[in-house]
Amino acid sequence: MNPPSSTPLLTTTIRGGGYWSMILPRHTTLRLTDPRGGANAAVLFYNADQLTERYNMPDTLKAQHTAKLTAGHVLYSDRGRILCSITEDSLGWHDPIAGHSHAETVRAKYGDGSYQELRNDWFRNSHDLFLVELGKHDLGLRDLVPNANFFSKTVVQPDGSLTYTPGHSPPGSTVVLRMEMNVLVVLNTCQHPLDPNPAYAPQPVELTIHRSTPPAADDLCRQSCPENGRGFTNTESYFSLRPS
Repeated sequence: MNPPSSTPLLTTTIRGGGYWSMILPRHTTLRLTDPRGGANAAVLFYNADQLTERYNMPDTLKAQHTAKLTAGHVLYSDRGRILCSITEDSLGWHDPIAGHSHAETVRAKYGDGSYQELRNDWFRNSHDLFLVELGKHDLGLRDLVPNANFFSKTVVQPDGSLTYTPGHSPPGSTVVLRMEMNVLVVLNTCQHPLDPNPAYAPQPVELTIHRSTPPAADDLCRQSCPENGRGFTNTESYFSLRPS
């Protein structure tokens, strides 16, 4: 694995129920940290140079024969290229399946929690926060695709139902994403839609961005399965043929 540079380009904390987006250049890393435990980071990924290309959850899972995300896995676009790779992970399991919360589900679980009543502590939901951030990049509802949920674990049961694992992410848990393209990252920190906690209590997530070097031939993510080797080749070809 190629370590990131020691000096961060940016360090910030997204409050519980907060939202954030940024274009991260190719060969930078985004470290997500759960400082208190019990956080959920709902995240979307887009090719920043061509926003019609975006994260594809089904292709990501079937190409790597997995129902979870962890170190060694990559996140594929809908064109067979790799948007980012998971180079480090302290948990071993992040949820790519369960999606995100909506206003109706948050209201049904936690109550109204309106802005008029609670001001900045009002009850937010992932769906609306995704749309707020997407709008800043001239994207909207039709561009909203299935997201990844970092720090959360859901398990598929024999009957096809999903169960959420409480207490999965202890304080200090981390996951590192290395950008293999120029990527628009859209993130919010609302609670996981299957979180059984009856209280509205989203937790903050710390973000740290570093520069990194390109993945080597023996890179964990490149070598984890044959399909990933082909994905890296497709991605590198895309950049080698682009006008300088």
